Amino acid sequence: MTDVTSPRELADKLHAAAVAFEQWSRLQPADRAPFLEAIASALEEAAPKLVAIADEETSLGPTRLHNEMVRTAFQLRLFAEAVTEGGYLGATIDRADPAWPMGPRPDLRRVLEPLGPVVVFAASNFPFAFSVAGGDTASALAAGCPVLVKAHSGHPRLSAATAEVVLSALRSAGAPEGLFDVVFGTEAGRAALVDPRVKAGAFTGSIEAGRALFDLAAGRPEPIPFFGELGSVNPVFVTQAAAERRGRSILAEFVGSFTLGAGQFCTKPGILLVPASAKLVDQLPGLVPDKPLALLNDRIRASYTGTLQQLRDTAGVRVPVGGEDAATGPSPTVLCTTSSELLGAPETLVREVFGPAALVVEYTQEHELLEVAKIINGQLTASVQGEDEDAIAAELIRLLAAKAGRVLWNQWPTGVSVTYAQQHGGPYPATTAPATTSVGTQAISRFLRPVAYQNVPQHLLPPALRDANPLGIPQHAS
Repeated sequence: MTDVTSPRELADKLHAAAVAFEQWSRLQPADRAPFLEAIASALEEAAPKLVAIADEETSLGPTRLHNEMVRTAFQLRLFAEAVTEGGYLGATIDRADPAWPMGPRPDLRRVLEPLGPVVVFAASNFPFAFSVAGGDTASALAAGCPVLVKAHSGHPRLSAATAEVVLSALRSAGAPEGLFDVVFGTEAGRAALVDPRVKAGAFTGSIEAGRALFDLAAGRPEPIPFFGELGSVNPVFVTQAAAERRGRSILAEFVGSFTLGAGQFCTKPGILLVPASAKLVDQLPGLVPDKPLALLNDRIRASYTGTLQQLRDTAGVRVPVGGEDAATGPSPTVLCTTSSELLGAPETLVREVFGPAALVVEYTQEHELLEVAKIINGQLTASVQGEDEDAIAAELIRLLAAKAGRVLWNQWPTGVSVTYAQQHGGPYPATTAPATTSVGTQAISRFLRPVAYQNVPQHLLPPALRDANPLGIPQHAS
């Protein structure tokens, strides 16, 4: 059912989520793992049907969608592994110490506990991995939080079909009713976010929509944590030596990266800084494909066209490769400007264009890379194409680490590995919560809060904090 969720239906779903939290949060972490694995297996079984629906609604193609389904199932199982291992709980034990240098220390024990029901706003560009059963849903469920997904309007039939698969898997596994559900409609999503039973929110999308939801979450009588992934241009800095030795191959890799998925990845490299002396811009016409690329939907296409035109019309910008806008979609466009123009108008030129377009920035002196690194705003990623002997490299990487959640050396940002050390986040406007990530096992921390127990008897402590360690999890004790 993809009709807009009514206020009464929403109230029922929120009540069920609150009731489910009382049961789900009391399960020992490892006992949640079979439910996550059941969802993964059910999605894999339903993959042919779901991929077909996704292709009809998004035009992303069966191969890309199948690979995304593989990732979706993998990350569910990775969180099952994480909750079984238990290190994410951060169980820390300070036993009473009368000789503590700051005065007698009481027995203190700290652990992370689930927040409560979470509202997840699905993304358009990853209809599996960042949508109904994606990473936000997986990490919130793993943390011990029920999930209410606000389905994305770009793939409503897929959202309904995926939700049914998840619900069926959870029911068969014996999950409490209300642990997971989906709602449709902008107003239903907003109303859920401000409901007092909801304790956290997660979002992937535009700066405008994400900031509006973030403000709602912060403006509640009881403000709640809100992780919003909003926007990023993911700049790539090419040193003089790298351009001289590998210029053409860097350009070819850049083109492959910024056109991947029709440029609809949040990690698309939107700005490439190169030395003017290398004359790399002159080589672009022979490297950029001119075939039309289908975008996700008409709204995204209209936004892409409008933003691209604004950049085209900006003083100091030229268009070495001007893609055509055919009936089936736009072909890639590359714009060009100078570092002096960018430094003079960063708010105009350092902006995300969601689609197959990128800006090449030519610099005269290599130190200009440092100046650009200082003025860019928060990013998901920042990359350096350099050589080991580059004198500028250490300072450049230091500056970029202050601006981005992930810093890359001689690699490209498209492709976000789902792993333990991954950081998919960054300072605003990349995200609203730079201390967290939405990809990798650390994503679970967004839906947990620390609680310290002081002088509490062993039998009344959470099992994770007991001396006998009945859960067999990592404990840091002193």
